[in-house]
Amino acid sequence: MSLLVVGLSHRSAPVSVLERAALSADAQVKLLQDTLAAEPATEGAVLATCNRIELYADVDKFHAGVAELSTLLAQHSGVGLEELTPYLYVHYEDRAVHHLFSVACGLDSMVVGEGQILGQIKDALATAQELHTAGRLLNDLFQQALRVGKRAHSETGIDRAGQSLVTFGLEQLSAGRAVESWAKGKKALVIGAGSMSSLAAATLARAGVGEIVIANRTHDRAERLAEILSGGDDTDVLARAVPMDAVPAELTRADIAVSCTGATGLVLSADSVAAAVEGRTGSPVAVRDETPAGPDGRLAPAATGTDDGCPLDLSAVQGATGFSVMGEAAVAGMDAATLEQHAVWVDKGTGSEERRDNRGTPDADAELITELAAMAATAGRIPERRRPEPVARVPRPAPVLALLDLAMPRDIDAAVQRLLGVRLVDIESLAEASADAPMAADVDQVRRIVSDEVAAFGAAQRAAHITPTVVALRAMAADVVANEIARLDGRLPDLDDKQRGEIGQTVRRVVDKLLHAPTVRVKQLAAEPGGAGYADALRTLFDLDPETVAAVSRAENNTENAKNRGRA
Repeated sequence: MSLLVVGLSHRSAPVSVLERAALSADAQVKLLQDTLAAEPATEGAVLATCNRIELYADVDKFHAGVAELSTLLAQHSGVGLEELTPYLYVHYEDRAVHHLFSVACGLDSMVVGEGQILGQIKDALATAQELHTAGRLLNDLFQQALRVGKRAHSETGIDRAGQSLVTFGLEQLSAGRAVESWAKGKKALVIGAGSMSSLAAATLARAGVGEIVIANRTHDRAERLAEILSGGDDTDVLARAVPMDAVPAELTRADIAVSCTGATGLVLSADSVAAAVEGRTGSPVAVRDETPAGPDGRLAPAATGTDDGCPLDLSAVQGATGFSVMGEAAVAGMDAATLEQHAVWVDKGTGSEERRDNRGTPDADAELITELAAMAATAGRIPERRRPEPVARVPRPAPVLALLDLAMPRDIDAAVQRLLGVRLVDIESLAEASADAPMAADVDQVRRIVSDEVAAFGAAQRAAHITPTVVALRAMAADVVANEIARLDGRLPDLDDKQRGEIGQTVRRVVDKLLHAPTVRVKQLAAEPGGAGYADALRTLFDLDPETVAAVSRAENNTENAKNRGRA
């Protein structure tokens, strides 16, 4: 076994790179075809989801395989190899098996424990089988990965560690409220009818939305999904299908919109979302003020200068609640010299540009003191020049439209986040939110399951690797027996059929007994780590023809592939 995987995921690459590297269905087909055409690879499979792109192959040379698979990924993703390389990871042999089994169990998912990845692995295997790029190794690997994933979900509570990306996204949209109470009675628009969109529609239906509208480029698929939702026993939702050109009108009516298509460009632009909100509210959509807020959520106050150089006793003055160091409480009872210093300090912090340009000149200081004295004589006090109080941030209105973008590359323009009344959750924000999500205690148990299954799979593959050699050895022994029986017939022509049969059966029994113990033992040894050399030892000891062994192996692979195509 020389299993190699080269890929990138949300753990190794930023969302912006994943978005650009996303593979369409046609690109995945071409990638598999080119992988098999490459010299180092004899099998290939692509696992492409919204947050990972991985190319699996059976290679005969490690370094050549890494170089070739990396180059192919770069070519078909459209991201240059030099830019893509820092984000790629490589796993080989048992580490590659461990990686796929971990992925199948949801340990490597953005939301730990989510089960949707099993369907994506199944789709990847079906595509490879359909294109005849999956041989015995990848068929065994992916089918075992599916079994391991199902075992992890049935024997542990890994489901409690996380949920599907759809559920997690809806929880982020509901902003702390229970999804069921938040979604109940709302109108939902689902754009796309693939596996992710279908899951989103089913999740929304179970959450209690009042209506679901399905929009898809292939109208028949949208209608089929709408029929399934309307006929569900566990939901009571009105579902209908519409063509894609009806999306702008439906968006005006929707409270929630989920989009997950295979489009390479934006499905919903910021302008189209703004038009939908405006059509619903009847007023122009405002843009959020991007001024950063302080820790308490209020806008940062506009500073008028610092307290550096103030001639007052700041600790005493600032104790006067409600007054700044430039207020009337600060200057009460101030002597003339200190008053002059205070006036100059205030002017440096808050005066006009003209005064700042002229500050420090005798004429400017005299003019300032005269003005200040005149104001004091008229008003009976020194005018207060306090710093502006912090301005509370105006509360944002509750979102009129909640958007969930599960596509990669993105379907919805990220600029819609600045529109008042709109809340957007996409893959990037989900990645940030899931980084702090707690992991369940069951994760450790799943990891033990993965380790056990990796060891068992490796042993089975190593044992299977020697099987063609054992079959070829037994075939050679059978030929030796047949030749000796034929030679005996020539020497003893008077033997009747019964005698000839007894002699033949006796010789075959002797050969079988001689071969039984070593062949059983060699299979056991070959299943252990480092046991791959026993096949070579058998071929050398018994002088087996390599082409005979290869022919047995090809025959077994053809039989296995025919079975696998039937399963697919």
